[in-house]
Amino acid sequence: MLKNTVDYKLFFVILFMIIFWMIMISSVSVYSSFRVTDLMVRRWLISEAYNHFYVLRNIAHVFIAFIALAVTAKIHYSFFEKHAKHFFWITIILLIIVLVIWISLGWARGWINIPWVPFTIQPTEFLKFTLIIYLAAFFKKYKWYLRNFQHGFLPFMAIIWAVLILVWLQPDFWTIMVVIPVSVIMFFYAGANIKHLLVMLVLWIFLSTSVYLAWDYDKTTGKNLNTLWYITQRIDNFLANNEEAIKNQTINYQTEQALIAIGSWWFTGLWFWQSIQKFWYLPEVQWDFIFSVIIEELWFVWGLILLTLYWYIWYTWFYIASKIPDGFAQLTAVWISSWILMQALINIWVNLNVVPLTWITLPFISYWWSSLLSLMIALWVLLNISRYIDTKPNFSRINRKKFMF
Repeated sequence: MLKNTVDYKLFFVILFMIIFWMIMISSVSVYSSFRVTDLMVRRWLISEAYNHFYVLRNIAHVFIAFIALAVTAKIHYSFFEKHAKHFFWITIILLIIVLVIWISLGWARGWINIPWVPFTIQPTEFLKFTLIIYLAAFFKKYKWYLRNFQHGFLPFMAIIWAVLILVWLQPDFWTIMVVIPVSVIMFFYAGANIKHLLVMLVLWIFLSTSVYLAWDYDKTTGKNLNTLWYITQRIDNFLANNEEAIKNQTINYQTEQALIAIGSWWFTGLWFWQSIQKFWYLPEVQWDFIFSVIIEELWFVWGLILLTLYWYIWYTWFYIASKIPDGFAQLTAVWISSWILMQALINIWVNLNVVPLTWITLPFISYWWSSLLSLMIALWVLLNISRYIDTKPNFSRINRKKFMF
């Protein structure tokens, strides 16, 4: 028997996280907003600086994202299966356009302007979604060939290398660290040959090691010798002893300030609007390091609540996938939710200095227009899939054989 109704509990969990995000943005972005608008005043774009610039843009982002969600709410998820190839190739074209006409942020050139749209677009955020649905459709269509080297492994490797090269050229190594592992694990659950996966593991270790060793920088003068020097530098800073790194000023400044924000007020919190780090001690806090300010203002229990909500999203869709007979829906549900959980964990680990600094955002919480829109589209797909679950199968049935269709 089919359910025929969406999972409203999941929808309200996401809605709560977005409302919480909007509240936190209104707190953490005060000083950043003033800096941005002050610069606009100096360029004669506006007459007076104000401290709610990011709040207004945030409201616009959420409004557009919910319109996109409402417009597509009645479309069956099979629409994405049917057009997965087209969505994927549109993303590939956008990644190519980024390399020709781009907006830089630091050394990365991963953003483009769309005419008549007041926001920049980051194609790698949409890649995370389109690659998942494309691989899910690919694995379903060619399920009998996935263990074959020529017709299964090589086509999959061609897809992965195309994505890897285009993202590498931006350069955006941290997106690679999310999309490639998710893609390989999807391949495993779909029924790949273990020997082929071992080959990929060896290649991945070789590639990662090569990035660290070959793309070096001058440690004495700090001079950059290449475009990917920041990867080696961040790993070196991460591996260094914290006390020594702080003394020698080699630890990443943002990481140091994030640890101060978390450690100084771990059990008490300063309460809402009272953050100290947001006054440019922790630059651009509304992006990668918003988690640390949440702890600084609202106590560590809120960090645990966020972790619980991310786990709930993953668990719910892993459960739903066990009750869906369609292979495309199974893989899509599990790996979109796994992508959200993985990205959340990486962001939190960065704030806690468990992993090296990345540009990975906190899903539904960090201020990032492209991230929010891609996540909302993914949410709609998940909610749509939840309409068609079979209420009879047992959760214990989910395993690798089930994902082999």
